[in-house]
Amino acid sequence: MYKHHSALGVALSLKPAAPVTLIRPQAAARAARYFSTKFPGRSLYAVKANPSPALLETLWAAGTTHFDVASIAEVRLVARTLPRAKLCFMHPVKAEEAIREAYFKHGVRTFSLDSMEELDKIVRATQAAPDLELCVRLRVSSEHSKLSLASKFGCELGDARELLQAARQAADALGICFHVGSQAMSPHAYVQAIERVRAAIVDASVTVDIVDVGGGFPSTYPGMEPPPLEHYFSAIHRAFESLPISYSAELWCEPGRALCAEYSSLLVRVEKRRGNELFINDGAYGALFDAAHLGWRFPVQLLRAEANEADQDAFSFYGPTCDDMDHMAGPFMLPADVRAGDYIEIGMLGAYGNAMRTEFNGFGVESIAQVADEPMASLYREEEPAPRRSNVVQLRR
Repeated sequence: MYKHHSALGVALSLKPAAPVTLIRPQAAARAARYFSTKFPGRSLYAVKANPSPALLETLWAAGTTHFDVASIAEVRLVARTLPRAKLCFMHPVKAEEAIREAYFKHGVRTFSLDSMEELDKIVRATQAAPDLELCVRLRVSSEHSKLSLASKFGCELGDARELLQAARQAADALGICFHVGSQAMSPHAYVQAIERVRAAIVDASVTVDIVDVGGGFPSTYPGMEPPPLEHYFSAIHRAFESLPISYSAELWCEPGRALCAEYSSLLVRVEKRRGNELFINDGAYGALFDAAHLGWRFPVQLLRAEANEADQDAFSFYGPTCDDMDHMAGPFMLPADVRAGDYIEIGMLGAYGNAMRTEFNGFGVESIAQVADEPMASLYREEEPAPRRSNVVQLRR
């Protein structure tokens, strides 16, 4: 792997004709240490956000030992890459064969569910195993998030009593989990959801051992600057402490974006300029899926050896395929004199960038370079916490 001190250095030294993914392991490690130190419980990395084996190893080395896997392919990947990791199969609807393989071959004991049918499936597939950790997923609002996850999964509050009581009978440890949606912009999202957890526990009169607040922890993008993560952690801690749960109950979370967004960026070349439209060599079918289909804005910077004093202007991007949908509206703010042949770094693509990449139209092959400079934006720069022996805090009340 090519290594350089900066994104500019890669552009100037390689002059690449194809996109280059720039990885920053130090940024992912810093984020993992932050969650390990600051979050008042256990952090499970949501592998779907970026399944790179190199990233998994970086997070493990920084103290992340538990992983949220959503498919049997992710189970196999993490088991192969990190044999000592604890895997939690948190997709609420799974094939029976996947459950069986996960339990008997890979040692998975933690499964989520949101229906009686899924509970029956887990019990059958594991042959009524006595050591299951079963997390019932509640449906909660996504009103405070930029990307809703409220419609596909989750048990309605009115249906939770029967499911929680049945899961309690089948489980060695019973949990309740939820997901407030991706890029939650307010800590209140978690407080609201935990209030639904309270209502479900009281109605079902069950002892709960795990409360998993899921993912949704944000990163920072142009026009989407969230409050400090510590505000989220404090709000969650207060709400958790007030729940009627087991004195030894554990608090879990499943950060994906927040752990890996700063891990990588993308170096692209401008192939053509047409007014304020730039034709670049990556796009909607590559690492810029979210920019095209969700209107996500990412930070950008022009990489030139000489200083640039041109005024900033708003640009949109076209990707390299023949498809009109390969368009990223932005706006992306760049110097007004940007031209064909220039290199642009597009930041904060560690989450869902490479994970969504295809090879449509033959555009998909790229190289990777490791750089030592800072990511283009960060929620973790101001404070570098010292590593801690464990990312588990037992909360007693």
